[in-house]
Amino acid sequence: MLLFLLVIRPLLGLLIGVRVHGRGNLPARDPFILIANHSSHLDTVSLLSLFPLSRLRRIRPCAAADTFERTPLIAFLSRTFFNILPIARRNITPENHPVRRMRKALERGESLLLYPEGTRGTGGVMGEFKTGIAHLLEETPDVPVVPAYLVNMGRSLPKGEFLIVPFICEIRIGTPRVVRGSRRELVEALERAVLELKDLAWPHQ
Repeated sequence: MLLFLLVIRPLLGLLIGVRVHGRGNLPARDPFILIANHSSHLDTVSLLSLFPLSRLRRIRPCAAADTFERTPLIAFLSRTFFNILPIARRNITPENHPVRRMRKALERGESLLLYPEGTRGTGGVMGEFKTGIAHLLEETPDVPVVPAYLVNMGRSLPKGEFLIVPFICEIRIGTPRVVRGSRRELVEALERAVLELKDLAWPHQ
């Protein structure tokens, strides 16, 4: 956790000057699901930086196991510094099924950071949400979902790049909501909730 206090938060403030709108919408208690568009490795560290250090052990970013556990060292760093919840994208079994793993985490009282697009996008265009989030909400219908929209993260650290380019970035956080309906209705409602934050006019802070 000292990594966030001594390195990540000062780095974010110095290089990309993250502005946060709607911070008060973040739930004070776990569990909840925070969903956002995804275009950069900066996304996760920026979202984690919103929370007090005392809560980070209960905030689990969902991350592709084939990327963040591809070597023992990367797995150790990802779990130690970012507390990831590894999600299988291949060789899926009943034991490592993504929805089961996420549901179990929520049942333990942990909160999830989730990117429903399933992968990082490019060009500032949000991709369609996968149905995995709908499957999860069918099994955990009372867990609130918090939409967020991230601005300029993909310009500061584009996919495939390793050097951060200074841009003013924003995190826009919407109101928590409990969403119900068919799988298609769930996906469409959550896509709208995130995209509404993109088009909303926010006062400068």
